[in-house]
Amino acid sequence: ALKTIQEALGASQSQLIWSINSYVLVFAALLFTWGVLGDRYGRRKILVIGLILFGIASAVSAFSTTPEMLIITRGFMGIGAASVLPVTLAIITVVFPPHERGKAIGFWAASVGGSVALGPIVAGLLLERFWWGSVFLINVPVVIIGVIGILALVPESKDPNPAKLDPLGVLLSIIGLMLLVYGIIHAGDTRNWSAVQSWGTILAGILILVLFVWLENRSDHATLDLAIFKIKAFSVPLFAATMTFAAMSGSLLFLAFYQQIVRGLTPLQAGLQTLPVAIGQILAAPNSARLVAKFGFRKVVITGLVITTSAFLMFTLLTPDTATWQMLVIFFLLGYGLGNTIAPATTQMTMSIPITRSGAGSAVQNTVRQVGAALGVAIVSTIVATMYSNRMNSGLIANAIELPKAVKAQATDSIGGTFSVAEALLATEAISDDVVIKLQAIAIDAYMDSFHAAVLIGAAVVLLALIIMIWQMPVTDSTTQRQLPVKKQPDPTADSNDL
Repeated sequence: ALKTIQEALGASQSQLIWSINSYVLVFAALLFTWGVLGDRYGRRKILVIGLILFGIASAVSAFSTTPEMLIITRGFMGIGAASVLPVTLAIITVVFPPHERGKAIGFWAASVGGSVALGPIVAGLLLERFWWGSVFLINVPVVIIGVIGILALVPESKDPNPAKLDPLGVLLSIIGLMLLVYGIIHAGDTRNWSAVQSWGTILAGILILVLFVWLENRSDHATLDLAIFKIKAFSVPLFAATMTFAAMSGSLLFLAFYQQIVRGLTPLQAGLQTLPVAIGQILAAPNSARLVAKFGFRKVVITGLVITTSAFLMFTLLTPDTATWQMLVIFFLLGYGLGNTIAPATTQMTMSIPITRSGAGSAVQNTVRQVGAALGVAIVSTIVATMYSNRMNSGLIANAIELPKAVKAQATDSIGGTFSVAEALLATEAISDDVVIKLQAIAIDAYMDSFHAAVLIGAAVVLLALIIMIWQMPVTDSTTQRQLPVKKQPDPTADSNDL
């Protein structure tokens, strides 16, 4: 829906990116907090509260009248959504016994990945018949059905012996993550990583998170048990999953514009082309537990990363005239590779965490992945936008095209901006049909160069994850599910000598 929203609200490329990033900002900052609250006060309760907040914010987002309003309401959507990933994964961990947990998490990962791919199809159907706000309004009935199902079917669970609440630690984690993610996003949005507002905010976020880690390491009621990062069965899959998320978020963000502007597809047609991604994940993720049992975790994830890297490299072969069947094959390979990477990695990480701390543990892995995703979007967006702008300016000079100063910045900012300016100038007869055709051709050439750079970066990032997996993941950890020792809490009924 990005292209439609941009046209309907008159949003700039920066505002469009912030309508995505405002959600990511609070989502990443609150994942850990929601997970901790779920462990302490009840995972089902926290999940229902988060879903209701998400539904209300979605309804308000649907009726946004300005880009600024959409940015704010999307932020409120992120507050509610942050409860879903860590708490649902924690509930699955508690409900299913160890011998079924891998398969259950596989279905969880398949539903998440499949929904991400099916979302554009639903959006395309809605945009064919309704206004852009329907892509947010559809969340409301989904939330209502979800809440009813949760209340009817999901048992309540929480840590039976929770440690004393650590409000300072929770607050520091929120502030540190929010500053870090904001600095990354701002740098990507402005394409100026040297600005004080960019590096200063990133540095402040890192320092606060370092303080958080220092305090947690010395606390007798720590919110985060840092020992989990010493377990390679947790830390290595976390790195692989984070790099994969960064590559996906940073590179594939630009596919929507390739499909709808360069290839001229409708939102529905573009959405249908992503269906093989969902099919690939739905086939691979639930079956990954069986493959892990047969071949070992390490081999399955390495294979998944090889397939994913190959799919990213195949994206560099795309042209404006690439046959549709070739697109569908690449999308399927991408989904199948992701299904054999994310699902087993998530299972391995989840099984490495004490079941009583499953909410906080799930939140850690989701938080790190989201920070990686934000970093991927920021870095790749900066590179793509800078490359596109340079290519456009060179193309305008080479073709002796003079644009009015008032619209030149917009015309060289993004391919959506270029096409909008061309159509507006044509409508006012400021330029001729021939100039419009030439301007659009320059824009497509510039965009394809930028898009190819984005997917090459994605391939390099996934390749790095593959190298670390081969180098650092022990073969023995592929089938061994280790449990982190839980700190013993003092028994209040024991006498002083016992203590």
